[in-house]
Amino acid sequence: MVQTPTRPLSLEAFLKLPETKPASEFIDGQIIQKPMPQGKHSTVQLDLGASINHSLKLQRVARAYTELRCTFGGRSTVPDVVVFTWERIPRDEDGKVANVFSIAPDWTIEILSLDQSQTKVVRNILHCLANGTQMGWLIDPDEELVFVYLADRTIAVFEEKNELLPVPGFAASFQLTVGQLFSWLED
Repeated sequence: MVQTPTRPLSLEAFLKLPETKPASEFIDGQIIQKPMPQGKHSTVQLDLGASINHSLKLQRVARAYTELRCTFGGRSTVPDVVVFTWERIPRDEDGKVANVFSIAPDWTIEILSLDQSQTKVVRNILHCLANGTQMGWLIDPDEELVFVYLADRTIAVFEEKNELLPVPGFAASFQLTVGQLFSWLED
């Protein structure tokens, strides 16, 4: 759902509004509420985040977060999964993970929902890449394919079950094939 404010709304004013369920994003002066995740989306999101953390978090290489608000470059979005390298995770004065993330993630992952605009999701991935993100994935659970967006804006599609999905250099120890990704929908 798109909400166009009667008066122009600033990013700062948007961030003061109460959170919504599902989350709302601030893109080009508009408030856009994300669709409610359903079964396939939720399954892939949870299992992917857990798998990335299992591979990268224990070694303090990086950490995956689900549904984390990221505010940078004039937008405030809530990607399905974001990954930050360990040294870039925002911290508070006590050294604990901060509540506010005002930087682009190192890796952004979106999972297409049934009622979601693929164009909007791609624009969010490209916005991340333009602001320093190393790689973006767009996962389509219904088509069982993954679009991979590289920092240079090169795009590749992966749909063969045995294809190893590319990951950013920092995540080299995390390996996942297309078949493994979509097998989570059968578990």
